[in-house]
Amino acid sequence: MPVANYEQYCEMLDNAAKNGFAYPAINVTSTSTANAAIQAFAEMKTDGILQVSTGGGKFASGQFANDMVVGAISLAQHIHLVAEKVDVLIALHTDHCQAELVDSFLVPLIEETEKRRAKAMPNLFNSHMFDGSELPLEENLKISKKLLERCAKSEIILEVETGVVGGEEDGINNENVSADKLYTTNEEMIAVAKELSPIGKFMYAATFGNVHGVYKPGNVKLRPEILKNGQEAVMKELGEQSRHWLVFHGGSGSELHEIHETLNYGVIKMNIDTDTQYAYTRPVVDFMMHNYDKVLKVEGEVGSKKHYDPRAWMKKAETSMSERIIQAIKDLKAEGKSVLHSKKKLIKRESPQPSL
Repeated sequence: MPVANYEQYCEMLDNAAKNGFAYPAINVTSTSTANAAIQAFAEMKTDGILQVSTGGGKFASGQFANDMVVGAISLAQHIHLVAEKVDVLIALHTDHCQAELVDSFLVPLIEETEKRRAKAMPNLFNSHMFDGSELPLEENLKISKKLLERCAKSEIILEVETGVVGGEEDGINNENVSADKLYTTNEEMIAVAKELSPIGKFMYAATFGNVHGVYKPGNVKLRPEILKNGQEAVMKELGEQSRHWLVFHGGSGSELHEIHETLNYGVIKMNIDTDTQYAYTRPVVDFMMHNYDKVLKVEGEVGSKKHYDPRAWMKKAETSMSERIIQAIKDLKAEGKSVLHSKKKLIKRESPQPSL
């Protein structure tokens, strides 16, 4: 299937909200990591989200170009092609873009979709994230509204964030942020809904103690009730229709029961990066350590071409990353929840049975 269109993407997110599961949103930095994620979604018959950060885009463009927009476009184009080969929906998203990078990252990517739409081509990306969490709420919402107004015209969903996700990821360090910033307030959740809902569709990364980076299970002190209380406050003031599509950032080190609790409060997307980075790298290390005399030309020998061929160890890396994503799909209760597969099952059930 092609990359999801706007209606299909909205249906995906509504499906998750209605049925109490979330999509793993996998950060990808190369065609190899993108392929690993697509394989996992296809095997588990679930739709999925692939996302590119500013740093991921730079890497994908190569060290010579070092261009985050070029890299993001390149990855998106690859994913559009490969998605045609699988029977699930794939959505494309860009991850954390701070205010200072809006004009150099988000705007050029939105422009690229606008150019494509003018030629009757599908959107390049389905959604983008603006991370204004470090700004005062009023300034954050001012920029978010302006971006959403432009995105909505091209059927692009915007993701916004208030509160700060702790830890460090992709060069952004929030390890020393004050504790109160780690928890979004009811007032913030109401303000976001009130200001953005009239403009267009958006997702919302409300923070509840979540942290980017590597932590052992139990070390991250989450307060999922923050999401529950905030959603209830929003619906009380603005109505059921204003209930947020919530995003869970910084899930590494979280207890499974806490993850499951957030699904009850409207989390429909969970970002996954650290765990898949390790899953990709671990088998490469194992391969190199067990085959050092084959991947290296030791003591004048010639090594083994079939071992130092990058395809030999990248296949293992892709398989391991796919396996980790499959675990995430199961943890988020998304297994077999593809919109397409659900429709096929419904059609099959409703088809008239042949008479005997």
